[in-house]
Amino acid sequence: MIKVIIERQIAQDMESTYESEVKRALKGVMGANGFISGSSYVDINQPHIRTIITTWDNLACWNRWYASDLRRTSNYNLNQLLQQEEKVKVLQVQSLS
Repeated sequence: MIKVIIERQIAQDMESTYESEVKRALKGVMGANGFISGSSYVDINQPHIRTIITTWDNLACWNRWYASDLRRTSNYNLNQLLQQEEKVKVLQVQSLS
């Protein structure tokens, strides 16, 4: 299993528009092969910064979704609302044995 963390910095006064667009994008990812779960967070001190944390079966499933036409299409409107390009981190569990 892997976690994917996406950080987005929303342009000023676009928070409500972002909320409706992210809900639409979420519908697409929920049907993606290997998607397990996802949560959206608002930075308490900087409410224009949003963080999405998703869980995937494996890196191949995430890479397929990341490169898909469906993601590109669903993220097009979201990207128009951002101050800068989203930041994506892909994490795996580190064995401490």
